[in-house]
Amino acid sequence: MLEELAPRWAALRESALRERRGGDRQRAAGAGRKQRLVFTDRLLATLVHLRLGLPHAALAELFEVDRSTVSTAIREVRRLLAARGFAVPDRPGLRIRTLEDLFAYAQAEAVEIRLDGTEVQVRRPHAGRPGRKAFISGKKRQNTIKTTTFSDHQGRTLFSGVVRPGRMHDQTAVRTEGIAEQFRLHPTVKAEVDSGYQGLAKEFPDQVSAPPKKPGDDACEGDKRAWRELRRRQSSARICVEHTNAEYKQWHPLQRYTGRREDYDETHRAIASLVSDRSARRPTRRRTSTELVLVRTTTC
Repeated sequence: MLEELAPRWAALRESALRERRGGDRQRAAGAGRKQRLVFTDRLLATLVHLRLGLPHAALAELFEVDRSTVSTAIREVRRLLAARGFAVPDRPGLRIRTLEDLFAYAQAEAVEIRLDGTEVQVRRPHAGRPGRKAFISGKKRQNTIKTTTFSDHQGRTLFSGVVRPGRMHDQTAVRTEGIAEQFRLHPTVKAEVDSGYQGLAKEFPDQVSAPPKKPGDDACEGDKRAWRELRRRQSSARICVEHTNAEYKQWHPLQRYTGRREDYDETHRAIASLVSDRSARRPTRRRTSTELVLVRTTTC
């Protein structure tokens, strides 16, 4: 990862300096103020902050530099990590960076994706600020930010993003972020979802599988048993994406985010990208069939 990020960090810094100067450099590279932290230390400080949630002031004491030096390092390296994209299982060097990449990969490799949303509590906006109620989640009764996660049948991260305020429903995000349009453009892609995406399953019944609707109270016992079995099977196929979201929550900033809400998208994508590197190394398991097979083809 160090070999991958170092040249990109140099290019990003040169671009930032060019924008600040308003043109190309007038002196040769290497002139001017020297960095107090080498790139390896900057990367290490960012990873420690993302994994453990240590404050910038504590990291500054560890590296014996000023707090602003650590803050600048974390801001720059976090941007690089977020832009890396997500590792693809069994495809070293290939990374998914957009929803278009995800659905193109799923269609080409016949991957059945799992789709689910997750919420992270954030700080409450100040009183009187416009859009203050937009972050209040109707489910958790807290100020949250929601993201959408896509995984394969083993719970390995394929894509995570589509950030929106906690008040927005999952189905609304499907419409506004172009997820429904991607299903329309890739008719062979199939997905397993939870009950929050019933509208998506109704629009694409041949592609999206959602939990079956509960039968009425006047239904017979056989119909209720069949509903419970179908619901169990669908939940068993979809639960792996819940485990993917649980992997993100092992990183301290995504347990309760206390930073600026404007930086949450970048922080989430940086962490999800690192998690995808680890999950992509898990070998692909052969999918076993649960269909009943007749032992004998002849009758007695």
